[in-house]
Amino acid sequence: MNDTDVLLSDLPDSSAIKEAALSYVTEAFAEAELDGLDADYMAQAALVAAFHELVATYGEEAVAQYAEGLPERIRGGAFTKGHKH
Repeated sequence: MNDTDVLLSDLPDSSAIKEAALSYVTEAFAEAELDGLDADYMAQAALVAAFHELVATYGEEAVAQYAEGLPERIRGGAFTKGHKH
């Protein structure tokens, strides 16, 4: 990583922008479901597309560092809707 690389943690925390982006993704999932696609396939495709975009924007090392924190966030319920299993 060099001095011009932007760390993902340095991005501004704009809740409105994040909510709008999540709304677009949620709508895409709903449309895919209406077309008969399984949500699991959509989720996996969305992850691949997201990581492609992140790597193109920030580079492999910055994204790998970001991804290292995902297990803790997942286990901590950061992505859980409703009740935890």
